[in-house]
Amino acid sequence: MLLRLLATVFAAALAAGAAAQGAFPSAPVKLVVGFPPGGANDILARLIGAKLQETWGQPVVTENKPGANAIIATEVVARAPADGYTLLFSSLSLLVNHALIDSKVNYDPFKDFAPVSNAANLPMVVVASPQAPFNSMQELIALAKAKPGELSYATSGHAGSTHLAGAMLENATGAKMINVPFKGNGPALAEVMAGRVSFMFYPAVGIAEQVAAKRLKVLAVGTPAPNPDFPGVPTLASAGLGDLEATAPWVGVLAPAGTPAPVIQKLSEEMRKSLAKPETRERMRQLGAVVIADTPAEFAAFLKSDYERWTRVIKAAGVKAQ
Repeated sequence: MLLRLLATVFAAALAAGAAAQGAFPSAPVKLVVGFPPGGANDILARLIGAKLQETWGQPVVTENKPGANAIIATEVVARAPADGYTLLFSSLSLLVNHALIDSKVNYDPFKDFAPVSNAANLPMVVVASPQAPFNSMQELIALAKAKPGELSYATSGHAGSTHLAGAMLENATGAKMINVPFKGNGPALAEVMAGRVSFMFYPAVGIAEQVAAKRLKVLAVGTPAPNPDFPGVPTLASAGLGDLEATAPWVGVLAPAGTPAPVIQKLSEEMRKSLAKPETRERMRQLGAVVIADTPAEFAAFLKSDYERWTRVIKAAGVKAQ
């Protein structure tokens, strides 16, 4: 009798668990972004969150926690309940911060997170104010060499993709420039448009709109072939800087480690369905993002290889933790 009662209780518990998982999400879902509003990560997080909200009928809230090249946001999510309701909308900072020489971050990108899906890749463009005294990478590099330490490049923060691209440019050309870090790409771009910082490497998201409004000019694109959104603009490779294409960041979603596999699977499937919608893909294309939308297993394999690649880049550039 006791065994039968225990079996009944156990079966009921399993059914309740399955029902709870099947009902996911039954409350608002939070997408945590490690950068301020207005930057590439924030724009794409809000776009994807809005599409998921349409599907689920539950609010998907984008929460910005900028600072320390997204370390603050990353550590917050690493410690969050593993229930699928607090997610990290991350980029290569997840890996780079951990791979830095003398890194002291309090998270492990592989042990503390469960990959959901890599949303997109963001090719870099080199931008400057329309009033900047150079119109090509060759002219920029020549001026930087002629006036060491006078030209500056804005970055989203220490060891972000924009900083690594600038550091690689200095290493490749021997030019000495000033790294001006900000708490995110949005504030950095505003200073470039105002002409207070000479130039920056920027993920292509939203740049075409700023160029059309004559707030920016594009010196080079970090894509293998010329970008139709920027007619007549040469590639970095054509300027002998093809290695800098590797700094193009990805953006994807991760959950805290230990999140139930069915929840991860549902999150991934719904995210990939949202990214497959024609209107979403078109908006992503307009923003300059290249949709990836892979599975949790594919994203996990990518993160491993990307971590190894960034470790090599960081060692070559000598970038240390602050």
